[in-house]
Amino acid sequence: MKNPDRTLRILADQAAAQRIVGAMSRRQMFAAVGGSAALAAFLAACGDDDKDSGGGGGGSADSFKLLTWAEYDDPDLLASFGNIEITIFNSNEEAIQKLVAAGGNSGFDMICPTGVYIPQLVAEGLLEELDLSRVTNFGNLDAAYTNQEWDPGNKHSICKNWGSAGWIYDKTQIDREINTWADFIDVAMNEASGQTSILDTAPNLTGMYFWANGIDWNTTDEAELAACEEFLVNEFAQHIKAFDSYPGISLTQGNYMLSMVWNGDARQGLLSVEEAGDNPDDYGWGLGAPETELWMDTWCILKDAANLDACYNFMNFILDPANSAVDVAFHGYNTGIQAAKDALPADTPYLELVYFTDEEVSRMRSGSLGNQDAVVDIYNKAKAAAGA
Repeated sequence: MKNPDRTLRILADQAAAQRIVGAMSRRQMFAAVGGSAALAAFLAACGDDDKDSGGGGGGSADSFKLLTWAEYDDPDLLASFGNIEITIFNSNEEAIQKLVAAGGNSGFDMICPTGVYIPQLVAEGLLEELDLSRVTNFGNLDAAYTNQEWDPGNKHSICKNWGSAGWIYDKTQIDREINTWADFIDVAMNEASGQTSILDTAPNLTGMYFWANGIDWNTTDEAELAACEEFLVNEFAQHIKAFDSYPGISLTQGNYMLSMVWNGDARQGLLSVEEAGDNPDDYGWGLGAPETELWMDTWCILKDAANLDACYNFMNFILDPANSAVDVAFHGYNTGIQAAKDALPADTPYLELVYFTDEEVSRMRSGSLGNQDAVVDIYNKAKAAAGA
């Protein structure tokens, strides 16, 4: 790849930094994956074209500042593009607050928000309207991952990747299967009491309750929201050890018995078990049921970005199927590019946690911001009650 000696700078809080350092060996995963020679050949075939400026817009052609989630892209891949300075956020709300408080882009060029938050970012005047003629690799995305209802015509965003939520648990300590969110809640309040982590996002906390009780997680019904608050704050919160958006490796290191987790992070936890020479069969993964989350994170350019050319060049770089395949193997999420899936070696570990069956997708539900204020209020109260 081009520019192998580039430096990738990451700014993160202590928790995120520990998370990243603890998992850095996965950067070398392709060296250990059987069949990686086939992918290497695919990469070589794609060539090593120099990046041009993309035709106006200002700033560097291969350097920019990115506001994103922790450990969310292969650092070697990003370094091969150019100089990318990464700052970590732990929730969409945190990222938006940071930008709003600064009254603009706060010096960042790009951000990776979850799709349903894009209307809020647009309303705050924080996003650049995209010139898709400059994103020549946009056509590599499957149609299903374009033109979403929260961003018709991809005016402000492009699919980064998408996924869902479920759980991972230590089977040496929990000797029953967890098949539904109701099971998850029951185990958390019994065998795993005080040893359970919940994703550090308001919609996932309340979603767990709504999914377990057959209620639309986007509900605005006051009685349903009140019942959710009563349960989570007064009955469930005391059993929570931590709110953790990246628990996969922490659980497999013995910090939790049970964790709500995003699928890619669960996969990273299992990979770390194998790398340590331990038995991944000691851990169970389950996709949420009877319903669960469907989210899509996106690439967006911030308004008045100083390095606009680099942003467009990077979008084309990351939408290249070969580069996308490398990234999938690192973060474990579907990038919406079928050609990237086809480029992965067939024996790439835990692909079933990356690419879901039609039945699994059928039980995923997109979120909305219709009940955001109420959900965030419940989350804040539950977090205070948990003392986590």
